[in-house]
Amino acid sequence: MSILKLENVRFRWEGQSDWQIDIPAFSVEQGEKVFLKGASGSGKSTLLSLIAGINLASSGTLQLCETELTALKGSQRDAFRADNIGYIFQQFNLLPYLSVLDNVLLPCRFSSLRKQRVSGDLAQEAKRLLLALDLPETCLTKPVTALSIGQQQRVAAARALIGKPALLLADEPTSALDFDSRNAFIALLMKECEHAGSSLLFVSHDHTLESHFDRSVSLTEINGASLSGTATHTEGV
Repeated sequence: MSILKLENVRFRWEGQSDWQIDIPAFSVEQGEKVFLKGASGSGKSTLLSLIAGINLASSGTLQLCETELTALKGSQRDAFRADNIGYIFQQFNLLPYLSVLDNVLLPCRFSSLRKQRVSGDLAQEAKRLLLALDLPETCLTKPVTALSIGQQQRVAAARALIGKPALLLADEPTSALDFDSRNAFIALLMKECEHAGSSLLFVSHDHTLESHFDRSVSLTEINGASLSGTATHTEGV
């Protein structure tokens, strides 16, 4: 069963004449781990923003968990995203005034469904995720600003995974890591996706990561839009 399905999805930023996204068809199956590759500025982050319901497609259909996102109002999309999507942002987007544990628990404060999916104590599940992702226990009560980039990345991944979201979106999450750390992190991420039963859409420009995934897709092969000169300015949104 497809957890995510796009058909004839088009999008362009306000003030732009060319489409940034023009995808006739793309899907991710339940439990599947998909690597989406593309050069910087090719529209990867823009596509993730549409899948997450942060931005709304100009036309076409975009279904997640058999719900049509384009039919939902803004507040409905926000609630749906909180319930069903875990997002590892490229810049992590951790809240600097919260501790590591409180950052991880945030999704369960916004989504009662994510909270209900956690069996047992929420703080214990947050701790389990962080330790499973190889964060030292001494870091759990620290402010996230006291952590290294690699440690902050693990916090962002734990936050995305808590409450077993149907789909995990990962936007260039390993770009700041060296080769050994990167491969170890991906292995841990895969293991936790399996534990949660989450599908994974992992976007990166680094094609050497492809072998870790069930399937690899090039954005240039599925996106018919002419992106030269326009997407570079929107990438990372």
